[in-house]
Amino acid sequence: MLQSQTSRPGSLLLLLAAVIGFVVALYAWMTPLTGVTGTIGALGVAIASAILALLTFLLRGVSGRGARTTLIILTLLVLFGTAFAAALLHQYIITAAMVIGLVGLIMLNKKSASHNHRVRA
Repeated sequence: MLQSQTSRPGSLLLLLAAVIGFVVALYAWMTPLTGVTGTIGALGVAIASAILALLTFLLRGVSGRGARTTLIILTLLVLFGTAFAAALLHQYIITAAMVIGLVGLIMLNKKSASHNHRVRA
């Protein structure tokens, strides 16, 4: 499905946040002396980041208003949950990446809001 140019940067930022979160969480989970080596929290953040990437692709392809709203809310919950979990793990790079993802989600939401509003005569 072709997307307009206004939604592309938002999708890329959201996907970039998911990839950064996944890579850093996996690194923290596997590398000794990170303080969270082998913990369920670091693995959970890596899985949540992978889910965020999946939600990004789903959000780009959905066309219905209700489905889009549901996916935006789910993505927002995953972003906040992942950022909070990363902050508890002292993985602030992941928290910063989720803030970048939030900016991308806002850019996507602005695109859908301007697309859904039609001028009534």
